[in-house]
Amino acid sequence: MSKLDDNIAAARGYMARFAADGVMNHIGGENVPAASGETFHTISPVDLKPLAKVARGGAEDIDRAVAAAKAAFPAWSRTPSAERRKILIKVAEAIEARAEEIAFTECMDTGQALRFMSKAAIRGAANFRFFADQAPYAEDGAVTRTPTQMNTTSKRPIGPVGVITPWNTPFMLSTWKIAPALAAGCTVVHKPAEFSPMTAKLLVEIAEEAGLPKGVLNTVNGFGEDAGKRLTEHPDIKAIAFVGESRTGSMIMRQGAETLKRVHFELGGKNPVIVFDDADLEQAVDAAAFMIYSLNGERCTSSSRLLVQAGIYDEVCTRVAEVASRIKVGHPLDPETVVGPLIHPEHEAKVLSYFEAARNEGATIAAGGKKVGDTGCYVAPTLFTNATNDMTIAQEEIFGPVLTAIPFKDEDEALSLANDVQYGLAAYLWTNDLNRAIRMTDNLDAGMMWVNSENIRHLPTPFGGVKASGIGRDGGDWSFDFYMETVNVSFPRAPHKTPKLG
Repeated sequence: MSKLDDNIAAARGYMARFAADGVMNHIGGENVPAASGETFHTISPVDLKPLAKVARGGAEDIDRAVAAAKAAFPAWSRTPSAERRKILIKVAEAIEARAEEIAFTECMDTGQALRFMSKAAIRGAANFRFFADQAPYAEDGAVTRTPTQMNTTSKRPIGPVGVITPWNTPFMLSTWKIAPALAAGCTVVHKPAEFSPMTAKLLVEIAEEAGLPKGVLNTVNGFGEDAGKRLTEHPDIKAIAFVGESRTGSMIMRQGAETLKRVHFELGGKNPVIVFDDADLEQAVDAAAFMIYSLNGERCTSSSRLLVQAGIYDEVCTRVAEVASRIKVGHPLDPETVVGPLIHPEHEAKVLSYFEAARNEGATIAAGGKKVGDTGCYVAPTLFTNATNDMTIAQEEIFGPVLTAIPFKDEDEALSLANDVQYGLAAYLWTNDLNRAIRMTDNLDAGMMWVNSENIRHLPTPFGGVKASGIGRDGGDWSFDFYMETVNVSFPRAPHKTPKLG
């Protein structure tokens, strides 16, 4: 048997329990069906066959989950932070112990390639470890003094929070939101994306088996129009952390306005990778290809616009097209696969629609531009050339392995093209001119920028975007700023005269 055959056999074993038991909601420490009894199927994009029945939660299920989170909040928020740290470290260790199960489940549920999903559990565990280690200091603030007063600031957990996560790398992104919330002392109601609910079930079970008290983390599956809407409107949910599309973020903000809910949004991107003619072209090409063709291009920080100085435009495009043509598209459990199937037929149809739009607007398809195979949601790694920044393919987030290459003549035009989109999440700059790098990064509309590098995350640094790419920052103390309230207490240092009225 090949390694692929071995992996498929192992995946069948992991999938068997889901097929038999389904994916139920997890509320107050118990696996429970939806109150309505309704279910829906999660399908594998590999072959479009059902993997499991999933409980279709609604408003009543959200109400039960919020009640459980609210009941668990006083004890969890008062648990000493050092004790919370110990529990979350055990969660990290338990995640690592089940890394293969998480990776194989994620591959079959999302279509992401094993070479990337094999790191999903490791990164998820790293998120828990990082925020666990920060927990003992999360409440700390500052002391300021005047001649008569001493002011002390501190932080306290905000209360039960809602976390709504996307389908592209669901396990890692769930831990990215849930770990700091738990470390801060909040309780959580988690609604995973309906396209990829399976590893959310694993996460809550792993966490409770590792010692997380029942009711601290609750999971309700369902759709945005019912479960999601009730979660964002619920008066006992104090904040919503959401990762997903910009339009959905706007909707959530409207839904939460009545209860003055705090929101944190990580939304879409149309991120430029800007290559000047003095750059290391080999490294720039490799980085640009990696950031659009890894993870199926289904990532918010993908470098989906390739802006190249005119004198090297043809050479860079030729090199990227060659890379794209060599990338293996195949079964996500094949260790050699780079691009697996896209998440769902609906999303595949959306991505494929941009190929016709590109042709109609005059762009050239230099690589890919087609569906691969007769079954599953496979799309070839694609490069559009001879494009302009006003084309649909340059303005809209495609969220697939699709790159649009646009030439520029000088620094001013590069900056204008880079900023001329509604998004501002990330930007990548390739140049060996330090002064140029400083000028460009001072003026790019992006929350995160990498110079002469692909996206390399450092957990203490802030993660987030500007414009339609989001509100707020994750990472380091920025996560605690969202999940905690800052309070100030003033003490007298010396007698003072109180004003008398009347």
